[in-house]
Amino acid sequence: MRSSWLPGPETAPPPARPLRFRAPRLMGVVNVTPDSFYAGSRAPSTEVAVERALRLIEDGADLIDVGGQSTRPGSDSVSLEEERARVIPVIAALARRTKAPISVDTDKAAVAAEALDVGARIVNDVTALRGDPEMAAVAARAERTVLMHMLGTSPKTMQDEPRYDDVVEEVREFLSERMDAFSAAGGDPARVWIDPGVGFGKDLQDNLALIKHVGDLAAGAPVLLGVSRKSFLGKIRADRGPQERLPASLALASWAGFAGVEVLRVHDVAETKRALEALSAVVGAP
Repeated sequence: MRSSWLPGPETAPPPARPLRFRAPRLMGVVNVTPDSFYAGSRAPSTEVAVERALRLIEDGADLIDVGGQSTRPGSDSVSLEEERARVIPVIAALARRTKAPISVDTDKAAVAAEALDVGARIVNDVTALRGDPEMAAVAARAERTVLMHMLGTSPKTMQDEPRYDDVVEEVREFLSERMDAFSAAGGDPARVWIDPGVGFGKDLQDNLALIKHVGDLAAGAPVLLGVSRKSFLGKIRADRGPQERLPASLALASWAGFAGVEVLRVHDVAETKRALEALSAVVGAP
């Protein structure tokens, strides 16, 4: 007698389609800040920041993102002098100790320019070149530029009642327009990575839609995605903070591999690397 929960021939699922999976490159996060949302990414000194970066590279990071200003929702901007003092010594010291590409996470052209001079190769601007009129010219010097979608140009106000008619289409159009602006300023669009800005001026459903349809955002450029330990994950299943969000972060990192994401910005490199390696092994099995 057939168990009631086993499907019969008439309800059997169709044959599975071949899986397409490619593990994204991993960008390890180093925040030289006292107030970034995840304490595990904070480095209170140059020495601690450099050692954290080297450990992330040992764990499997392909590149490192160094930031000196928190971009968590509601955060305040720091002065040019303070941000420069935080990130430039770290990038200079790190560039002497690794060949891994270094990214500077900043919306200030002066910080980006000095970072490139001391060894950074990537400019990661959360304002997509809108926050500083000099940034496009500086970013054009970089080997790669990350253009990210954010509602407005300030993390302090980006979560003030965000609304979209079609978040996927609006983000795609924004990123396409910013690529055109970068090109008009002398930048090479072939050197751009686009970032849909999960958590930057979006509600839970907006974030989920962007992740689900991340493959539709290409706009002619590879996608960089950052979902690691972000607050929207805590709204899917109520949690007590970023320290509880690793399982959800790994699930979405795995999804990114099926969605064609080029780069994943993550806090937990070793764990993400292992998850992606396991998936790669399954997909590659006969």
